Amino acid sequence: MLKVLNVETKRRTELVDITSEVERAVSESGVKEGIVVIFVPHTTAAVTVNENYDPSVATDINEWLSKAVPYNAPYSHTEGNADAHIKSAIVGPSEALIIEGGRVKLGTWQGIFLCEFDGPRRRQVWLKIVGDLQSQEGEEEGQKGGPCEG
Repeated sequence: MLKVLNVETKRRTELVDITSEVERAVSESGVKEGIVVIFVPHTTAAVTVNENYDPSVATDINEWLSKAVPYNAPYSHTEGNADAHIKSAIVGPSEALIIEGGRVKLGTWQGIFLCEFDGPRRRQVWLKIVGDLQSQEGEEEGQKGGPCEG
């Protein structure tokens, strides 16, 4: 089963913290040990994991990408969003994260971001949650649940 998050972006370029939505979906899936694949099915958006404690980090990332790949440069793609395609290619459309004990394993300051490069738009984030319904402790005790694709 595929879980779809719908995210409304507000600006042309921004990083939107979707950590709590991903964590909620993992919790609701019942998967205790496994992987969540986070995929953005858009050519002008991306997903990344980075610091979410200090919002200036997301601002710095967005500003650096805007300087490295400017909006008004002379691109061959003339629809007005060539920079967004390039930024999306640099950052990438997916992340795979570990689920342990029913929770997404992230570092202390890490969060999951939808990167909008051609907004504002309504974006989808696809989550594929795969794993076991019992923790590793249950496996050692002979109580391992069956595999789940939630």
